[in-house]
Amino acid sequence: MKKKDSSAGRAIVIGAGHNGLVCAFYLARAGWSVDVYEKRSVLGGAAITDSFYPGFRNSIASYTVSLLDEAIIEDMRLRDFGLRIVERPLSNFLPLEDGKSLSAGGGLAATQASFAKISEKDAAALPAYYAQLERMGQALAKLAREVPPAWEAESSWRNWLKNSSEAFARLRDLGQLSAADRQVLLRLMGESAEDHLSQWFESDAVKALFSFDAVVGHLGTPRMPGSAYVLLHHCFGGVNGKQGQWGHAIGGMGSITQAMVRACEQLGVGLHRDAPVHRIVHDRGRAQGVMLESGLFKEADVLACNTHPRIMSQQLLNDADLPEDFRRSMSHYQSESASFRMNVALSCLPRFIAHPEQGPHHSSGIILSPSLQWMDQAYRDAIDQDMAKRPIVEMLIPSTVDDTLAPEGCHVASLFCQHFRRELPGGVQWDEAQKQTAVASIFQVIEAFAPGFKQSILGYAAHSPLDLERDFSLVGGDIFHGKMSLSQLWAARALLGWGAYRMPLAGLYLCGSGAHPGGGVSGLPGRNAARQILGDRQAIPSFLSRAFNLRRQS
Repeated sequence: MKKKDSSAGRAIVIGAGHNGLVCAFYLARAGWSVDVYEKRSVLGGAAITDSFYPGFRNSIASYTVSLLDEAIIEDMRLRDFGLRIVERPLSNFLPLEDGKSLSAGGGLAATQASFAKISEKDAAALPAYYAQLERMGQALAKLAREVPPAWEAESSWRNWLKNSSEAFARLRDLGQLSAADRQVLLRLMGESAEDHLSQWFESDAVKALFSFDAVVGHLGTPRMPGSAYVLLHHCFGGVNGKQGQWGHAIGGMGSITQAMVRACEQLGVGLHRDAPVHRIVHDRGRAQGVMLESGLFKEADVLACNTHPRIMSQQLLNDADLPEDFRRSMSHYQSESASFRMNVALSCLPRFIAHPEQGPHHSSGIILSPSLQWMDQAYRDAIDQDMAKRPIVEMLIPSTVDDTLAPEGCHVASLFCQHFRRELPGGVQWDEAQKQTAVASIFQVIEAFAPGFKQSILGYAAHSPLDLERDFSLVGGDIFHGKMSLSQLWAARALLGWGAYRMPLAGLYLCGSGAHPGGGVSGLPGRNAARQILGDRQAIPSFLSRAFNLRRQS
């Protein structure tokens, strides 16, 4: 283990989710003394693996690999620390109500063959559609790996020039796109997924297959303006160097964060479990350290906050600590994904009407939401009645590619379900009765496509939106730490004027999914925040830095 060295600087990271661990790693690699304080007894945030039924274990909250940045994997040497990611043989499988099905993945020809059963026109359109997605995904991936412009809230001609020049510098990679692609990208930011997909495909089933990525983890409908970008957000990632590929981490998502823990430990990062932070301590507009709930004060030059932006601003700080415009804007920050998360222990694989035999579809993302109308109605039910009558269900069966998760012959089904509101009518709280209502509706949907599923259930664990909020600090149950909408993206994430990871207190930074580029297990908010911290530190003249350290030590 490398010995800590505080000569470069001392940093505290609040929260040991994957982004917090990534941020800690890069700061420690740069020679900083780094301590991470986590309120739970397990490190990893929402990316953890745990037992949920005797003999069965699985990823508890986050559940699939697609966005984890390859450069971070290499820098942290995660494979050396045990990380192994296997690719899905198929990306997605969509059973239809008429007993037919669609699938995507397994190569372009295989996907075209699947589409051709429903629409020859859609099969023919697929290569050009994929090519366009790849081009845009590559351009957006570059933006995702860069610190967005600060876009200072203070209005002046100097700031306007500075902000504009920084914005154009960050957007230079988009200039590599053709004029037609740039126009499409602009439209994607504001149009619905349905409108975008309708420009390519005629089949509602094909549109439904692609539209799931536009609503996953998002309280919305494919018919909602701006949902097209959410679809695109899931396209700039990949697995094992293959853009757009989905995968599974052997041992579950916890294997990712446990490898990150070992990488941090090797650099001497202090990892403190059961150590909740009570307050951020500051003086004259500068962060000084943290007060733990134990009463201990821990000093640092820099604080990197891996919490949800609202937790940072409304729980770890007081209103008086923050500028009025920041406070007011944060009160309107949108954070609710209406997600319900389940793990189910199964005695056997489900037999789908569309494909009763065992096959690659069991190792794909199984989307039980066969039409745009189904997705739209689930959203409208949630808005009107706070729960979908027929939820959108994505099922993964990771035990088909990972024999560490279930006893031989048995399987684990991972269910990600929408839409279930965090706030129920009349102030009713999520309790066991409410959860059972949700579970019953989810199982009913699965049973309609795979009769006999309920008979194969040995046990399950369910996390309501309240459970996700309470157990993993996901405010509103939002797995992305905030809505992925145009008003909360890039330089406006978390808020316009505070999009370059710097928060209103000097020395305080946001390094979680509430910062650019947003949600998903990518590690990019953590790495980008570390890059911003190191850049700001280097901008301080060395003699001032030395003087500050001498004053602090005296």
